Amino acid sequence: MGSDVQAEADFAAEMAVLRRSTMTWSNEPGYRYGEHSHPYRKTLCCVSGSIVFHTPGGDVELRAGERLVLDPHTPHAATVGPGGVRCAEAHG
Repeated sequence: MGSDVQAEADFAAEMAVLRRSTMTWSNEPGYRYGEHSHPYRKTLCCVSGSIVFHTPGGDVELRAGERLVLDPHTPHAATVGPGGVRCAEAHG
């Protein structure tokens, strides 16, 4: 099993123990998400590529295997790295 597939499976298994379902998404290089927030806690796992999250506390770059937890109502934006990105996320 490839390392990105294994990372995604490991994240899903860990979240399942916490009774949190996961979903995956991906974007092309340079894609930008405008500032927004969510009413729930969001745990992100970068499966492959890279992405920079822009938060009030500063920029946080995630590379394959790294995670970020965003508390409810945390404003954030994001910019996908030069190789694109694939992330898994869980809510709650």
